Amino acid sequence: MKVNHNGAEFWCLLVGAVIAWLAVLLQYYLILDNRVESVVETTIRFFSYFTILTNSLVALCFTVLCSGKVSRLYSFVSRAEVLTGVSIYILVVGLVYQIVLRANWDPTGLQRVVDELLHSVIPLYFLAYWFLFVPKGVLGWKVIPFWLVYPLIYLVYILVRGAYSGFYPYPFIDLNEISFGAVMVNVVVLLGLFGGVSVGFVWLSRRG
Repeated sequence: MKVNHNGAEFWCLLVGAVIAWLAVLLQYYLILDNRVESVVETTIRFFSYFTILTNSLVALCFTVLCSGKVSRLYSFVSRAEVLTGVSIYILVVGLVYQIVLRANWDPTGLQRVVDELLHSVIPLYFLAYWFLFVPKGVLGWKVIPFWLVYPLIYLVYILVRGAYSGFYPYPFIDLNEISFGAVMVNVVVLLGLFGGVSVGFVWLSRRG
């Protein structure tokens, strides 16, 4: 059995899936092409970026929904709580990049194109999808703590792995460069940002 999306939603999903997968795969090609570690370590580091993990989630969501194939995975991904959670994560990716990271990073050529796709185009595109097609008025405040689990687990993983590998994907959690106290402050600020954006999405949904 398949779900028949209307034409506009189907094409939105298809285009989104193509753009997201293309951006992630091109970034993987670029990081391999410029690697200074083994392929295995480089791949682990690639998936240590919240940007990559979250853009991969976006690509997966678009792909599953575009297929329209009814399954447990489709039923899970199509839930408003799940799509809103992914919207929150990818929006935070864009916000952190624009506010904190853009000034310290000046890519050129293909890397610049991929960078804009991952941090600007896809966050805005998924946000537009949420506004246009995700059901409103079904979200409650109680779901917010569950949305914070993913970024919390990510931050714990990065800090634990970084303690023995020496690799931290972002400067604001890099214990090689800043103190443990400063990192903890940044972690609290990041979780606060996720929480604040979550509150905003629930508020918008309830107004809809």
